[in-house]
Amino acid sequence: MSFGQQGGPQSQWDPWKPQSQQPWNSGGDSRTPDWAALAEASETRNRRRRLLFIGGAAVATIAIGTAVAMAVVSANGDNNASGSPSNLPASASIPSSSASAPSFAPTSAPPPLDPKEFISSKAKDTAPLSVETLFPGSQLTMGSAVYKKGATADTKNCASAAKGTLPAILTGNDCTRLLRVTYSKDGVAVTVGVAVFDTQAQAAKARTQSDKKGFVTSLPGKGVKDFCNAATCLTTANSYGRYAYFTTVGFTNGKDVTKNSTNVFAAGNDLQLFTFRQINRRGEAQASAAANG
Repeated sequence: MSFGQQGGPQSQWDPWKPQSQQPWNSGGDSRTPDWAALAEASETRNRRRRLLFIGGAAVATIAIGTAVAMAVVSANGDNNASGSPSNLPASASIPSSSASAPSFAPTSAPPPLDPKEFISSKAKDTAPLSVETLFPGSQLTMGSAVYKKGATADTKNCASAAKGTLPAILTGNDCTRLLRVTYSKDGVAVTVGVAVFDTQAQAAKARTQSDKKGFVTSLPGKGVKDFCNAATCLTTANSYGRYAYFTTVGFTNGKDVTKNSTNVFAAGNDLQLFTFRQINRRGEAQASAAANG
């Protein structure tokens, strides 16, 4: 078999076709390779590889991008939230801060009852009343001071238990009852008189009309001697609700009360405060009963 060049067209070498013949230089029989043709063929192969590589990279980039896009859509489209669930689907929008807040029905709790309302008129002040309900027990403790309870008295003739200008004041304002009690401590005695009226206005008027020349008659007894019959004594007048309350305070040995008689003033203040508290407690008890009834 001859490998020499034959007549007819020369066979072309194709690097992508197996068994194709590589071109040689047609001159001579030395079979020297055609280097120019080889270089051209190599460049052709390189260009094809670059195109294939670039094309493949582009396809790979597009594929990766698609995968990422699909992953994002899948994550956003999942209604099963993790972490802090919002329970919002992917297309939901968060309400703005101007969204209206839920409204609730107003409570219907009644306002608290005023204790003073129940002790300001005869119509509402219906609880049992006596010296014992206002001044219970056998002694009274105010801070560190302990007062022993003495005699008590209760009369509907208010003027009979008062002296000076006070009887006319009590009668003029229609006093219906006068309750008295005496307490003593260390030679000082205090008689408290609680005058009862039908209205708050009557009690307030009796208090404002009172002066130094009118006072509740002192009440001795149960170990307490007569006091404030001839000596100078301390007298006070106050009112709360439909009650006006008065005190007569002095020494049981007949001495006059002076500005330096601090124990007398202290006893008067203690009994005034205690009387106010007891009248107020009366109102509180009736207000509580009405609210719970």
